[in-house]
Amino acid sequence: MIDRIRVRAHGLGLISFTEQVADVVARAEVPEGLCTLFVQHTSASLLIQEDADPTAREDLERWLNRLVPEGDILYRHTQEGPDDMPAHIKSALTATSLSIPIVDGRLGLGTWQGIFLWEHRRRASTRTVLVHVSA
Repeated sequence: MIDRIRVRAHGLGLISFTEQVADVVARAEVPEGLCTLFVQHTSASLLIQEDADPTAREDLERWLNRLVPEGDILYRHTQEGPDDMPAHIKSALTATSLSIPIVDGRLGLGTWQGIFLWEHRRRASTRTVLVHVSA
């Protein structure tokens, strides 16, 4: 089963969409298997991360922005603005797909884990994530 989830991003940051993925898995009615996620964009990524304390997400965002700053004189790909190339680099350094086991018909996430889209552009956008559930 393949489904699509649309995640609305209001700019830079991590957006939880764990519940939408859990709903897809529940509809698939697969007792044991694998849920694979793939983001169809080159300037956003996927992440499994702490979902209880928002400061963990804020610290990750600050750290990645320090690692890949805007305005580097080496960037040539800037047609869409100063955050364009940094967004591509951030996506390359992180993950565009995730695999999560399905156990007893549910996502096999740990207590504090959540599934996030990591938006690397400043502008608002809607991102598409493919969800593949297999037994």
